[in-house]
Amino acid sequence: MKVELFALEGLPDVLPGDDIAELVVLAIRKLGERLQVGDIVVVTQKIVSKSEGRLIRLGDVTPSPFALQWGTANGTDPRVVELVLRESRRVVRMDRGVLIVETHQGLICANAGVDLSNVAGGEVATLLPIDPDASARRIRAGLHAAAGVEVPVVISDTFGRPWREGLVNVAIGVAGLSPLRSYVGSRDPQGFPLQATVEALGDELGAAAGLVSSKLNRTPAVLARGILYEAGDGSARDLIRGAERDMFR
Repeated sequence: MKVELFALEGLPDVLPGDDIAELVVLAIRKLGERLQVGDIVVVTQKIVSKSEGRLIRLGDVTPSPFALQWGTANGTDPRVVELVLRESRRVVRMDRGVLIVETHQGLICANAGVDLSNVAGGEVATLLPIDPDASARRIRAGLHAAAGVEVPVVISDTFGRPWREGLVNVAIGVAGLSPLRSYVGSRDPQGFPLQATVEALGDELGAAAGLVSSKLNRTPAVLARGILYEAGDGSARDLIRGAERDMFR
């Protein structure tokens, strides 16, 4: 198997209302490539949030008494704490200036995905898309309209991981493929039946794209080619383990 990853350079700073699909197709053409059947497009959450206007000025945020108290005690901007709490359905843990929460989208992550980087010098925060799967579907439809090819779309975001140092990109939005690939019931080369092997293809795609799309090189979209996947109406929610099976909730 041969896998190719093309970092799509030259995308402008995305503004509310910008068409992500159109920008991606233009960037692919500048590379001398074109979308092909079997390709996958991975875009970062940040540009999706910008295009959807999920931006808020910190100067417009009034922290609650609790956000003011906790933020001040932990060296965190109380306005950011307030945004995190607004974007959360449940607080999992609060410690050392970090809030681990369950977002309204069902994601377990630090600070509800509220991010000040690469926006406006720390005075504007981006919030996660309201429905990342729906965002991925819109981009996929736009790519089809602009390039005449139906390809899957993955929206990635950077997450920390329990028990592991470092960050990795994972899928928070999916359209056009199944984000899980199950080998349960198959047999390994020695004939042993696999009972619990389910590959998180959506997260692997996000991580693979992160190899060529860093935080600093302004390439928030990647074209992936040569990756086998199962087409379908998958959802990034399929990657979230249900509470009844989660031993850490």
